[in-house]
Amino acid sequence: MVTTAFGAHPLNGPGPLFLLLLALVIDAAAGDWIAHVLPDPSALSRRFCAWADRRLNRVERGKTARLLRGALVVLALLGMALAVGLLVDRIGAVGRGWVLELLVIVATLRGRASWMRVRAVRRALETGGAAAAQEAILPLTRRHAFSLDEHGVARAAVEGAAKAFARKLVAPVFGYALLGAPGLLVWAAVDGADSALGNPGVRHERFGLTAARLDDALNAIPARLAALLLALAAPFVGARLGGAVRGMVRDGRKSASFNMGWPTAAMAGALGLALGGPHRDGGVVITEPWIGDGRARATPADIGRALALTAVAALILVLLVALLLWGVAGV
Repeated sequence: MVTTAFGAHPLNGPGPLFLLLLALVIDAAAGDWIAHVLPDPSALSRRFCAWADRRLNRVERGKTARLLRGALVVLALLGMALAVGLLVDRIGAVGRGWVLELLVIVATLRGRASWMRVRAVRRALETGGAAAAQEAILPLTRRHAFSLDEHGVARAAVEGAAKAFARKLVAPVFGYALLGAPGLLVWAAVDGADSALGNPGVRHERFGLTAARLDDALNAIPARLAALLLALAAPFVGARLGGAVRGMVRDGRKSASFNMGWPTAAMAGALGLALGGPHRDGGVVITEPWIGDGRARATPADIGRALALTAVAALILVLLVALLLWGVAGV
């Protein structure tokens, strides 16, 4: 019996790359609706880590104890994700078990759902101004949303579009293409852990360190791939390929995030914007570097351009998966 590098024998059902391509099409067509139906593995991981944070991350414990407890939480989570992924892999290779594997992929991809959140911010800005948009931007930024003016909300939405493209579409596609369902669910587990525990600040400085470092490692390649896809998509929406490339080279490392500066810099360079920059958190000014050397006064129209750019970049990603499937099928 012949097997491929990408999973089970295709005679037992659709191969993994075909399932991935099908899942991408389903996500593009109905991902926002599916997000209300299928549980998000990343969100489940986030809830588990939030529960563990409340139970185990006590301020009276020493730094080493909190570091070890946080590491154990992440290791337990990874063990569960790996076990479930291997089970899905095993079931997917038998009969119609591929349907379960397809559902797991679709549940983990959140490309359209994230895209729709960004679009909701644009609509809120256009109809209700900053006050309405501050509520809409909350799921997309770690900044203090209620301190942002209209331009600040628009910048955060453009940044959110770039980061969501990298984290919620490119990264899970990369994880699944590389290691199948186990790779996909391990990525989702780490993504949720970083969301719950990787926030900057004293509380998670030690307890969330393992989650943050693992997240950095797993997203290193996908984040840079996402930046490249955004750059390649730029000419198709009237944006600047050269600006995107220059932005990546010059500003990709400026962000406090090890990875998310890359897609943010590509987005800023392509659209001629300056993203990031100082912002207020309550009464405190948080100093962050500017990414990009264009306009800082972003508008709802810039959010629309960012949405178009990520949509075309997602289409290029789908085409790459299709080409990979065609290449494997022809071997």
